[in-house]
Amino acid sequence: MHCPAALDRPKGKGYFLFWRSVFALGLGLALFAMYQASVSVEYIWRWNRVPQYFWTTEAIDIHATQEGEVSRVERSGETAVIVLRNPSGEERYVVPTATLRVDKGDLVSPGDVLGTTTRSRPGLLLEGLFVTLEVSFLAILGGTVLGLMTGLARISTNPALRWSAITYIEIIRGSPLLVQIFLWYFVVGTVVNQLMTRWDVAPIDPLWYGVLALSIFSGAYVAEIVRAGIQSVHRGQMEAARSLGLTYTQAMARIILPQAMRRILPPLAGQFISLIKDSSLLGVIAIRELTKASREVVSSSLQPFEVWIVCAILYLVLTFTLSLFVQYLERKAI
Repeated sequence: MHCPAALDRPKGKGYFLFWRSVFALGLGLALFAMYQASVSVEYIWRWNRVPQYFWTTEAIDIHATQEGEVSRVERSGETAVIVLRNPSGEERYVVPTATLRVDKGDLVSPGDVLGTTTRSRPGLLLEGLFVTLEVSFLAILGGTVLGLMTGLARISTNPALRWSAITYIEIIRGSPLLVQIFLWYFVVGTVVNQLMTRWDVAPIDPLWYGVLALSIFSGAYVAEIVRAGIQSVHRGQMEAARSLGLTYTQAMARIILPQAMRRILPPLAGQFISLIKDSSLLGVIAIRELTKASREVVSSSLQPFEVWIVCAILYLVLTFTLSLFVQYLERKAI
């Protein structure tokens, strides 16, 4: 009589309750250890200062642009209109009533502060998060397209396409990403921007060189994932499709790729998660993504623990969200 493997044996409720308790206990011990470590370090935690680096409100002084005399001040609720008279005519300035600094009859010189207004804007961490999202999305899109084309060329019977794909894959995977970013920005970028300046065209923003470097780097790994996924489908599938009258392109698009996609998605998710984290290297070419923004906040606030912990949590949110999205695509593909 066949004896099922240990993994196939049915488990009782006590089994799951015990191991869930073990997990909860381990998690509790880990959190307690982190708490004790934070207490033992002679460091003043200032978590209340972190929100300002997500959203900040700054004061903006309203200055007079010309010399003149305040002819009248029209107050209306929370705002006031300052009418400044000078030989060339009248100028009007709208300022909050609470911050009004002049009154009727006052003489004003250019640059004098008439009042102060406030403006809310995203903080450094939120700006860096937006840049990381933008760069990662564009690089994932570019890497997917490039990787799919290269993966198909990698298994092509055309020697030129196959050898070109192999050369590209081996060169990109055989050199560090940081070196590639330097080459694209300081070598290719310098030459291209000099040519564009000579032709009276605005130079390309560093962000696009970063996206290009990440896309090309990711495309090489995606190409190997695509190749492995396609070759994992039994060759009889292609032969059956061709015997039914489908062309190679039709068979690949309708038969092979849909089956390969189920096997491609898990490693593809891992590659794209790594890509999001690799975007932190773009700070070396003056792109203020999340890691560079965090460094600037640490330099100005002298709060390294809080800022870097928040930075790590933001990366975790991005990668975990992408992981959940890919898992959803896997369920739809099955």
